[in-house]
Amino acid sequence: MTEQAGMQEMYTLKTIAETLNTSNDLNLMLETVLGKLLQLTGLTAGWVFLIGTQGEYSCISDHGLPPALLRKDKQPMRCGSCWCVNRFRDGRLDNAVNIINCKRLEDAVEHQWGDTHDITHHATVPLRSGERMLGLLNVAAPGKEHFSDSELALLQAVAYQIGSAMERMRLYSAEQRRADLYVRLGEFSRSLGMTVNDCNNADDMAKRVVKLLGHHYDWPFVAIVSQKNGSFRVQAAHIHGKAELPTRCELSSEGESHMQRVIHSHRAEILSGPEIQEVSTRCPNTVNASALPLGLAAPIPLSAPGETAVLVVGLASANDFIQADREVLDALAEHITASWESLRLVDKRRELTRLEERNRLARDLHDSVNQILFSLSLTAKGAESMLAGSEQEQLHPAAEAMKDIRSLSQEALKEMRTLIMQLRPAGLESGLLSALQEYGTGQGLQVVVTRTGMRSLPRSIEEELWRIGQEALNNIRKHAGVTSAEITLQLSGNEAILTVTDRGKGGAKRREAMPATSLGLSIMRERAQSLGGSLELASSSRKGTSVTVVIPLPSESV
Repeated sequence: MTEQAGMQEMYTLKTIAETLNTSNDLNLMLETVLGKLLQLTGLTAGWVFLIGTQGEYSCISDHGLPPALLRKDKQPMRCGSCWCVNRFRDGRLDNAVNIINCKRLEDAVEHQWGDTHDITHHATVPLRSGERMLGLLNVAAPGKEHFSDSELALLQAVAYQIGSAMERMRLYSAEQRRADLYVRLGEFSRSLGMTVNDCNNADDMAKRVVKLLGHHYDWPFVAIVSQKNGSFRVQAAHIHGKAELPTRCELSSEGESHMQRVIHSHRAEILSGPEIQEVSTRCPNTVNASALPLGLAAPIPLSAPGETAVLVVGLASANDFIQADREVLDALAEHITASWESLRLVDKRRELTRLEERNRLARDLHDSVNQILFSLSLTAKGAESMLAGSEQEQLHPAAEAMKDIRSLSQEALKEMRTLIMQLRPAGLESGLLSALQEYGTGQGLQVVVTRTGMRSLPRSIEEELWRIGQEALNNIRKHAGVTSAEITLQLSGNEAILTVTDRGKGGAKRREAMPATSLGLSIMRERAQSLGGSLELASSSRKGTSVTVVIPLPSESV
């Protein structure tokens, strides 16, 4: 190499290095440095392919392309494959090499796409930073069919400079991405904190979470997959800026295995294209979502035993910033877990408020209406005695009326005490069946209780079953004409069945006394339906009457 050629190479490398430091925008940097490189080397055309870890490529920059490669918005540079890209994918492209008969230009000549400027060959140089392979630099000139060793060495040195600059920009962009994601995390957390008190249940919470994530982040697909009774279902999804409820809830066994892998890892995991499709295709309007190249999923541990959810997001591209998204997804899972716990505390606070209000109402009724009825009963009894003890030979006509008033007031007093007992239940601490048995005894009934299965009942379900059992016992006292009843509670992994039976008069007379449209029966049925259950009344003249309520239970599996 002559001294002049060496000086020219040094000048070229210096100019390229200066150019690389002028911008942090990758596209602008590559466009500028490519133009400088061609100008300094006397070449006329060049282009840069960025190639991802999955083998996908894009022509991110070009300069001086012949018209044949510019047709239809540079379609020849965006579609198909060629020798250099294939070699890169196979891991066989390590150094700058000569490429004979460029396939894209061959296709241009064969299909008559336009003028190729007599370019038939190009040099291909891999772009790398350390061991990280980034893409390819291709340069060419009309009629140039060979590049000398010194030319290839210069191109390789330039490629190393470009690769290092690209890595620096990648790291800079990744940090910008991470900072932006964490800023959005703060905004999301504030929005979520303000909306927790407005959520009615877990499904409502899930819908609000994915809607907020879709609003604050640029992920095209967000979903929460919950585990219930051993199976996974898409609880809520946000797709392309629109909140949706899934139409096909449950995942396949293969999809469940992906979710189990995420749960066992205790951190955000990368999902492949097919794995993210397994979740996205369970939701409506997922034509584009099913084409997502990659996804992320993070477990959301819930406080209820055996309950876990998985937060799943789809990425628009297999970008280099996935680590930042992964870190933020872990943080999001922690925030959502805390909000879910807050929702449970809100529910408990609401329940305590309801209990306090019922207790207040019970006290007010006891201190006011109950005392008035008691006074009325005593007054009627006194008046009855006075009238019965008069000197008249015949009983005073008002005496019989006073007797009726006393009887009615005592009955009303008994009903009021029952109502107060219903408002302010006592004895649930010792168990549902014990409380119902004690309540029945107070109503003058002999109650036999039977229990099968062992598991705890959520407080909300236990209290509703208590209310239903109370009403059923009241109906037996009023309408059955018997002094005994049987109560059976069957508990399994997924449901509770409470049956209240009597051997009294059933059939038509009993149904007339307690028709299907009666207030008491309607209230019992509404209580059962509010928990997602059902209530059935069966009555016959020979077997008596039974009320059966079936309530689904949350899973207790770990």
